[in-house]
Amino acid sequence: MRPLVAEDLSYFGTDPWWLVALKVVVVFAFILLTVLVTIVWERKAVAYMQMRVGPNRTGPWGTLQSLADGIKLMLKEDIVVRAADRPIYVLAPIVATVPAFLAFAVIPFGPPGNEVSIFGTRTALQLTDLPVALLYILAVTSVGIYGLVLAGWSSGSTYPLLGGLRSAAQVISYEIAMGLSFAAVFLQSGSMSTSAIVDAQQDTWFVLLLPVSFIVYIIAMVGEVNRAPFDLPEAEGELVAGFQTEYSSMKFAMFMMSEYINMITVSSVAVTLFLGGWRAPAPITLFWEGANSGWWPLLWFVIKVQLLLFFFIWLRGTLPRLRYDQFMALGWKVLIPISMVWLVMVAAVRALNAQGVDVRSMVLVGAGAIVAVLLLSMLWDTFRAARGGPRPEPGQAAAPTPSEPPTDAGFPVPPLPGQTLPPVPRRRPRHQGEREHAGAASGTSTSAAPSHKGADDA
Repeated sequence: MRPLVAEDLSYFGTDPWWLVALKVVVVFAFILLTVLVTIVWERKAVAYMQMRVGPNRTGPWGTLQSLADGIKLMLKEDIVVRAADRPIYVLAPIVATVPAFLAFAVIPFGPPGNEVSIFGTRTALQLTDLPVALLYILAVTSVGIYGLVLAGWSSGSTYPLLGGLRSAAQVISYEIAMGLSFAAVFLQSGSMSTSAIVDAQQDTWFVLLLPVSFIVYIIAMVGEVNRAPFDLPEAEGELVAGFQTEYSSMKFAMFMMSEYINMITVSSVAVTLFLGGWRAPAPITLFWEGANSGWWPLLWFVIKVQLLLFFFIWLRGTLPRLRYDQFMALGWKVLIPISMVWLVMVAAVRALNAQGVDVRSMVLVGAGAIVAVLLLSMLWDTFRAARGGPRPEPGQAAAPTPSEPPTDAGFPVPPLPGQTLPPVPRRRPRHQGEREHAGAASGTSTSAAPSHKGADDA
């Protein structure tokens, strides 16, 4: 059993005021620079994925395109609709942007202690730390969603209001799963301090010890920042532009900037909790002892964050937007139950380890049982398919007849008149109409009894 990490926060709160101010300015500049780089990187990467030309005119290889966009938005006319509640309308972009900056106050960019020297003063590459730093991150990032809700409500328009309501439902649905993934990290590390959690990953990163929590957090963080395929609060196909429909000029730019800042924030949290934080990967530390000292941890942290930002870009260029009911079902019916079951398992393993029980053998037995169940399921599906009759060879298309499902060289095509779709796999027919469909698909005869109208319509 991994021993609990002792929280030593005496390193923080001792810096002079000018050094604290300098750290704040540097973190602010780092976030803004990362936003500019990410926007250009996203546009170029998505253009490459879609086999088209990305930004290549402004600056060398189009690298100044995001800066040009920012200047263009600054010079745009600031329009405020008459039906808007002006004070809240102006306040909403600020509420959406500021909390994303505040979360970086407890993110460790390097090891605690006097590791680096800044103008002759030894300090840590972290602004501050708290015994409940992760709860602080949850609280601060949750406030940002109020900016989207207030923007939709104060615009005095229908589409922004619907986008604001979607934002509220979205944060409720996915904040629970994210909090449960945090709880597993609390149990494994024995601390809520970000620096202590990184110290607990000295031997093994938590992505290997808590893979389910990592996957749940990755999905929840995409839903939290309203990124594709979960960008439903601003779905242009349904809500024009969602909560930001009535915004222009710098207010619109602040909403856009808040999205990218939130991406950087959740990526930094993922690196801190599951990917070893500022620690170098194991292959590097094997032949380089000083990889985790000095200014080098800052480099490893930035590389890990950029890889997660590329993951956001990859999702946008790959997956289509989900339907709203699918999105809500994923949060409530999949992520939350899985997180709760996994949290109970982590707590049980911690308790058994504390009592000296050999958990590894129990895990191997459980994994063997799961593999056996999967093999039996595959054999059962193969047996059922064999009973359905002979199948054509791969690549050989059978001539479609009115009693066979429509296919074209192995690819599904819409059914022609007189053709029926095959039954749903692993589901028994519940009505006579479904039995007729199943019989037609398998080539067997069915009874002439009248079928259920609802099943036939389905």
